[in-house]
Amino acid sequence: MDVLHLGRDRVICVYLVDDVIVDPGPASCLETLIDRLGPTVPRALLLTHIHLDHAGAAGALCRRFPKLVVYAHESAAPHLLDPSKVTASAARLYGDDMDELWGDVLPVPEERLRPLSGGERVEGFRVAYTPGHASHHVCYLHEESRDAFVGDMAGIRIPPYEHTVAPTPPPDIDVEAWLDSLHTIAAWNPQSLCLTHFGQMPDVADQLHRVRCALTDAADSARLDGEERFIARLEDGLSGTTDPATVEVYEQAAPPDQQYQGLERYWRKRAQ
Repeated sequence: MDVLHLGRDRVICVYLVDDVIVDPGPASCLETLIDRLGPTVPRALLLTHIHLDHAGAAGALCRRFPKLVVYAHESAAPHLLDPSKVTASAARLYGDDMDELWGDVLPVPEERLRPLSGGERVEGFRVAYTPGHASHHVCYLHEESRDAFVGDMAGIRIPPYEHTVAPTPPPDIDVEAWLDSLHTIAAWNPQSLCLTHFGQMPDVADQLHRVRCALTDAADSARLDGEERFIARLEDGLSGTTDPATVEVYEQAAPPDQQYQGLERYWRKRAQ
């Protein structure tokens, strides 16, 4: 379900599997999501991670659906109960645009929260701990369809193009962990990869290769080129393989300056 972030299509995708939602998107898109759900009353919400473009609507959905339960990695659980640190961190990046971008981020009631560590089976899905993009990232394999719901781990790929970007915003990018997590996803042998940005990709091995190359190339560029050249290389890659309107979609899903900031922080931590 395309929730039309800021009125633009192909930016944020929300998945509905029977009556289970995977990553509800931001609270700013809540009404679009509710409209897309139609008569469906969701029983569970599976969060890959708690970045606001993926999970910002979790608390608001709990308010809307009193029996909804929420699954997330155990280290993310405190921030769902009290999202103030997450929103304060985001406010440093987005400033006055916070409300328009993400809406009102509400807490998840403690009695509805189901913490995960990886390895569980919940609501018909297998769970794997997959850090790299975020230290609390998990992925879900639907056991019947064998579709893998991978959040940001398989990159950003905007149809109809194959060009893939590895989203690397601060604060906790870990390139080695990300590469290991791609092996974890591949070991599932899924039938498709369901990306938040954007859509279901049946070419699993090729897509995992694309994001692996995009991640290592971006990491090398951040280390060697500096911010200005890093952003120029990123934008050249987009403009050379997509159209101008789609470039804007990629950059809305993953702002280039944040791409650099996350990798610069990663290399600085490595040096320390």
